Amino acid sequence: MAFTTTMLSWSSLEYGKKMGPELQNSRVAIRWATDYLLKCARATPGKLYVGVGDPNGDHKCWERPEDMDTPRTVYSVSPSNPGSDVAAETAAALAASSMVFRKVDPKYSRLLLATAKKVMQFAIQYRGAYSNSLSSSVCPFYCSYSGYKDELLWGAAWLHRATNDPYYTNFIKSLGGGDQPDIFSWDNKYAGAYVLLSRRAVLNKDNNFELYKQAAENFMCKILPNSPSSSTKYTKGGLMYKLPQSNLQYVTSITFLLTTYAKYMKSTKQTFNCGNSLIVPNALINLSKRQVDYVLGVNPMKMSYMVGFSSNFPKRIHHRGSSLPSRAVRSNSLGCNGGFQSFRTQNPNPNILTGAIVGGPNQNDEYPDQRDDYTRSEPATYINAAFVGPLAYFAASRSP
Repeated sequence: MAFTTTMLSWSSLEYGKKMGPELQNSRVAIRWATDYLLKCARATPGKLYVGVGDPNGDHKCWERPEDMDTPRTVYSVSPSNPGSDVAAETAAALAASSMVFRKVDPKYSRLLLATAKKVMQFAIQYRGAYSNSLSSSVCPFYCSYSGYKDELLWGAAWLHRATNDPYYTNFIKSLGGGDQPDIFSWDNKYAGAYVLLSRRAVLNKDNNFELYKQAAENFMCKILPNSPSSSTKYTKGGLMYKLPQSNLQYVTSITFLLTTYAKYMKSTKQTFNCGNSLIVPNALINLSKRQVDYVLGVNPMKMSYMVGFSSNFPKRIHHRGSSLPSRAVRSNSLGCNGGFQSFRTQNPNPNILTGAIVGGPNQNDEYPDQRDDYTRSEPATYINAAFVGPLAYFAASRSP
């Protein structure tokens, strides 16, 4: 949820002027999440609440959210059970969203930023991975595989952008160099932090951030298909293929970074090199557009992986509320196991989750559209949030 909020906020900050009336809808969605994150951060001094519900118990049931009767266990991190990763990501979400509301709701913006500072200080002061503190309550579903240094860098980068406080500049420097990944996701934030920090070097000519500009460009070189240092596979249909588990989450997040870094480059007429290859902004834009078009239906299956968009889209997504009859159709509770009859049917889901993006096709551009194939058919908010920025960019580019 926090990463979703950060990415939707970043989309609004970078592309808000291209969103038209959708910007207000974006703010509404962000506020829905930040109201919750504020509650998590402010309810109990010295604690940050990070989850509700036993994931193991919840996964055993297939029932409507309105009928949920599994334990609503509440999980938190604290000085004795630290979670630098989840705390720093929460701080990033609060800091990024504070800028979204700075002009339209200054009082709310100040509350978000003040809370972000406190949560970030907690992340810095009490080091540790939340999956070590909470173990089976978050693993294997959302383990922190990349550790917490990337979140500390990401959280500090957002607080630096929101405050321009030298404290965060110095803290970022104290972390030293980070990994050089070829991925960007809710778990591994290094590439996102590099692009965010590179903004200062590219747009403001600030040499303090040149290291991150280089790291951002190294990342782009690992993504571009014709780069000598590319480490990214592509399907025959042209889709970036990172991992079999919900691959489109990486596609949308990386596409956001491609579009955004190209935007910075264009505004200052910059280029960079991948080995002997000169990279111009449109090289990033063209790759980004190919990914966006693929997701929306320009692919071998001729299928839009955004539910409800075009005539051919996933009909049997792995989503309880979408797959089960609504209360208007069946008012009595289905119970924990009552929904599995609907789960196992080949019938299309009765409720269309319009706009949701699923995990996507396999490495052969195939998508079986099976409800039990959760690695491909399950949607997630963090897949969508990163897609908003590139969509706004290309939608504006098409406008007359």
